[in-house]
Amino acid sequence: MLPKDPVMLLSFVNTKLRDFYGSFDALCEDLDADRQDILDRLGNIGYHYDAERNQFI
Repeated sequence: MLPKDPVMLLSFVNTKLRDFYGSFDALCEDLDADRQDILDRLGNIGYHYDAERNQFI
């Protein structure tokens, strides 16, 4: 289950991307997470996914 709080979600997702996944798509597929929901929730607090860095910045 993904954290509801957007700041906690940011930390959770970036940690998973750093430690376990080579891409955001791989994370979403493996965790059966709604890609657009995560993008929207993190976008609402000013973050976007940077594929080159494989993290939300």
